Amino acid sequence: MSTLHTRFTRAWGLRTPIALAPMAMASGGTLAAACAHAGALGLVGGGYGDLTWTQREFQLALGLIAPKDRGRLGLGFITWKLDENASALDWALSLPEGDRPRTVMLSFGDPRPFASRIAQSGAKLMCQVQGLAQIDQALEAGASVIIAQGGEAGGHGASALEGRATFTLVPEIADHLARHAPDTLLLAAGGVTDGRGLAAALTLGADGALVGSRLWASQESLAAPGAITAALAAGGDDTARSSVFDVLRRMNWPAPYNFRALRNTLHRQWEQRVDELRANPDDARAEFDVALAAGDFSRAHVTVGEGVGLMRDAPAAAELVQRMTREARAALTQKAALLGP
Repeated sequence: MSTLHTRFTRAWGLRTPIALAPMAMASGGTLAAACAHAGALGLVGGGYGDLTWTQREFQLALGLIAPKDRGRLGLGFITWKLDENASALDWALSLPEGDRPRTVMLSFGDPRPFASRIAQSGAKLMCQVQGLAQIDQALEAGASVIIAQGGEAGGHGASALEGRATFTLVPEIADHLARHAPDTLLLAAGGVTDGRGLAAALTLGADGALVGSRLWASQESLAAPGAITAALAAGGDDTARSSVFDVLRRMNWPAPYNFRALRNTLHRQWEQRVDELRANPDDARAEFDVALAAGDFSRAHVTVGEGVGLMRDAPAAAELVQRMTREARAALTQKAALLGP
């Protein structure tokens, strides 16, 4: 079994510096538990804060993982949705001590209103940011980990106007943390899809990586099989970031965030007319609803990032975690050998 250790693995008791991205409606309890069992951090996708879904999936994860490994389980939430309804977070933090999530990840909003209750529960806080301007709020909230999300990521992230590329964002944030908060750990997110990407993240100054799309396409994922099939046939050129699917799904995401997915037929129909779609969405929403119900992913959304071109299979999550770890070790060893004695 391949292992790869960093500050992140030592602090969390992991065997590899990989964390499962808490993808809403995809990172369920089975996937989170599989990642935790494989030595990674498994974050259930609490997403929009649906209490029933969160209860079911987190309790499922608890039942699938040995008590000694529960430190590798956590939950992730969309922060601006918690502003509207924090019942799922409150439920998780009120569980018996041995069952509580040991990690809570917050993304897309100000984490400070929730920081004290997370800390009081004993959980560690991870905060995802899309630029340096958001770091001060995260540090003030007491984040143990900053996640630097580049625009390559699938699903929600900063728009093209506001977003940054992972390759430059990670080292800039690494330098900032080294100067101002050296004990705060850093994970890279966005486009980390194989072991080369994990090795690159570590080389750029991260302590690990938050992995979404690659684990989205796994046996334990809750993503629709038809969506996974469509993704595995696609390349990185086939994705785009826009608000099209947010409008079609009736999700009122605040600026500056929008959504990366496959640039399929319905997306192409509206991507140059988003304002028109917002003004008169009913017919397009009806078409989308029919496609989603039918599993027609030429029109329904397929939530993947630019790394989709590196994905050609959907094995068990444990195999993916091991593969990425093994590949990262090989890449780092190979590059070190090139330097000679």
